[in-house]
Amino acid sequence: MPLVRALVAAAVLAAVCGSGAACATAAGAGHRTAGQTGTGDGTGHDAAGPTGRGGAPDDELFFVAPGSHAARQATTWRAAGRTADAHLMDRIAARPQAEWLTGPHPEAAVRDRTTAAARHRRTAVLVAYYIPQRDCGAHSAGGAPSAAAYRAWIDAFAAGLGDRDAYVVVEPDAVPHTVAGCAQVVPAERYALLAYAVDRLGRQSGTRVYLDAGNPGWIPDPARLVGPLRSSGVTRADGVALNVSNFHTDRTTSSYGKRLSGLLGGTRLVIDTSRNGNGPHLGPGTDLWCNPPGRALGRPPTRRTGDPLIDAYLWIKRPGESDGTCRGGPAAGRWWPSYALDLAANAHD
Repeated sequence: MPLVRALVAAAVLAAVCGSGAACATAAGAGHRTAGQTGTGDGTGHDAAGPTGRGGAPDDELFFVAPGSHAARQATTWRAAGRTADAHLMDRIAARPQAEWLTGPHPEAAVRDRTTAAARHRRTAVLVAYYIPQRDCGAHSAGGAPSAAAYRAWIDAFAAGLGDRDAYVVVEPDAVPHTVAGCAQVVPAERYALLAYAVDRLGRQSGTRVYLDAGNPGWIPDPARLVGPLRSSGVTRADGVALNVSNFHTDRTTSSYGKRLSGLLGGTRLVIDTSRNGNGPHLGPGTDLWCNPPGRALGRPPTRRTGDPLIDAYLWIKRPGESDGTCRGGPAAGRWWPSYALDLAANAHD
């Protein structure tokens, strides 16, 4: 949406975030990927989509939450006379981004976010991120204390959704971590919990459910994911999410996703394009997925993908929130203004 309209909407909606719960920040997944913006990977898609409900361009049907870190940062910098930096920060603030649910009581936050989105005839994008042994004990360690607690958490999440429109990405990293050999989990138990989440959330009439399937840099052979994804309920989901919190290009990710989809009988895709504008960081060093330098914002969120297999490009990772305490970053999920500014300054649009 045009910047002015986005800022006006933010002002009107500011009260939504008054409780803090409705605007909870990500727990910052430690995922591994990379992507690209518009013409940066040769696809040439623009941000504007076809007209949807209420005459809004298709990409505007995703909800832009007020009071985000980026919006507040832009306001602070304008007040301090840093108008050029504030303008760059608007590139993040004006775009719809996912809300990550990472704590023990999701119902109120889910209800607040989806209600605010519905009030403005928009669709909320949410991330369920509370699986036991989350992130295999790495930067975003945590999650539910038991299988029973997780099922209760998913029930509460579903109750918060009601019948309002939402895209829900289920448990970034959970399947690929298990496939990669995380010693802290029992595969069959984890897959059963994921299947429960897919089935329970999918019962909500307005909800589209996408099970996370990692990225092409983590499990390069997608055939290794097929059995685990099926055990995790993927055939009953609306599709899979790829490149969450990573940096692989749209072209690389969509190619990988189509190979995986073919193995799964035509499963549909959503792709995280939030930070893939310059593709992946190629080194040197390890943990190339964690706060890599020189990255850029990717293609703006839209349902106009130009590909019948890809339901949407989304900003699932919130640009400017740290991947973890690497390369001088704060804890996973914490706001990092200088990193956000670099992402915006490097963007191609």
